[in-house]
Amino acid sequence: MPVLTTAIGSHPKAPDCPVPGWFAIRAIHRPQPTRTYSTFLRDRTPDSTARLDRATQDAVREQVEAGVDIPSEGEIRRGHYVYYHLRHLDGFSFERLSAKVMRDGQWQAEVPTVIGPIKAGASFLVRDWQIAQAASERPVKITLPGPLTIIDSTADAYYGEPRRLASALAAALNVEIRRLADAGCRWIQIDEPVFARKPDDALAYGIDCLGTCFAGLPPEVNRVVHICCGYPTELDQDNYPKADAGAYFRLAEALDAAPVDHVSIEDAHRHNDLTLLDHFRRRGVILGVVDVARRRIESVDEIRARLQAALDHIEPDRLLAAPDCGLIMLDRPTAIAKLANLAEAAHGIGR
Repeated sequence: MPVLTTAIGSHPKAPDCPVPGWFAIRAIHRPQPTRTYSTFLRDRTPDSTARLDRATQDAVREQVEAGVDIPSEGEIRRGHYVYYHLRHLDGFSFERLSAKVMRDGQWQAEVPTVIGPIKAGASFLVRDWQIAQAASERPVKITLPGPLTIIDSTADAYYGEPRRLASALAAALNVEIRRLADAGCRWIQIDEPVFARKPDDALAYGIDCLGTCFAGLPPEVNRVVHICCGYPTELDQDNYPKADAGAYFRLAEALDAAPVDHVSIEDAHRHNDLTLLDHFRRRGVILGVVDVARRRIESVDEIRARLQAALDHIEPDRLLAAPDCGLIMLDRPTAIAKLANLAEAAHGIGR
């Protein structure tokens, strides 16, 4: 049987999109990353609902036309995938910024601060998903940042203990996740790249928080956790200090027992030892076989060969093919070409 395909999260934005992407914002302020965050967090881009609706639907249609079976919402409204969500939670201050070293020292920035109890605000992702889903009959996936990744991207001046903060975040995320499920969304993904950088924290309490995030969902909802090893600072950068690939092996057994349906991991930018897949006996694996940080477009044969190698370790009905992560760094023609080759390669397996 052919292998199904999905996108991970972000899709390249059109040049006239009213909300620029994070990497575009960052490029304006080089080489001052702290100023980048501070300026980005203080100066919100005015919302233009109709234009963002059209851009979202264009992103979904481009993925579908490329052959993607489960397109993403594209994160078109998000200037930053973490802070977009946090603006809709009580307890965070975007005026009180705090210095923070993040991602094992890869970023230094001024970030929003937790100053009170974290609670869900008014619904917002339901409409984002509904606009995206209206563009296609294929199921559209929507993404949310996970508790550990939020903690690594913010400063805490209220809870005083990461486990307590993570639990509060998971409960607040669950409110929006259940709203999505009630509205009909059937693919919901928690992004936890920090799992790969802090596997001890993931094992101690991060994976348990996934259970809280996804609590109360009906069985027809596909629960996904995405764990990548980090974006570089620019395209075609080979020496970026990514998270230790061995973290996947450390996490695999616990993730296979976690209350999720699919575990999304990267494999294209840096190949894994595919015996990793042997550790997933119950959960599906979304395998990244397209590099999101290199301009080179992988050939159909190259992608298919990697998927065939993966199928020596996992059944085809538990394997999905995807890019390593979101496509926000790439230009649209390159991203679409990569997705088209991905879909042709995956759909050609077993024929």
